[in-house]
Amino acid sequence: MKRDKDELEKSERLPHHHHSKEEELALIHNMPGDNAIDAVAEAMKQLGDPTRLKIFWILCHTEECVLDLSAIISMSSPAVAHHLKLLKSTGLITARREGKEVYYKAAETPLVWKLHTTIEDVAEIRCPQ
Repeated sequence: MKRDKDELEKSERLPHHHHSKEEELALIHNMPGDNAIDAVAEAMKQLGDPTRLKIFWILCHTEECVLDLSAIISMSSPAVAHHLKLLKSTGLITARREGKEVYYKAAETPLVWKLHTTIEDVAEIRCPQ
């Protein structure tokens, strides 16, 4: 059963008393909202695919076009374009057009920076720049 913040305030305690009432209330009040959780879950879902994770990591370090990304990861351009579309729809990457060419790079957001550093920490690799 999901309890909202107001309901918990009205009740005396959570069913199991592992923490003080103040700690329980602080946890509930500081819990991210559904929109924030959904955004993070979608980003993690997109990065759960090894190919998209690799593309994202590359784009955290450089701006690239589809053809160059295809060559770097040895995958067809249509397949890379599909992965780029998914990453872009989540806001993890951005695109800019220069003539006929489209260049992609990681979005400049706090979430993207945190994901980038987390990937490198977990994989125990250093940023090449």
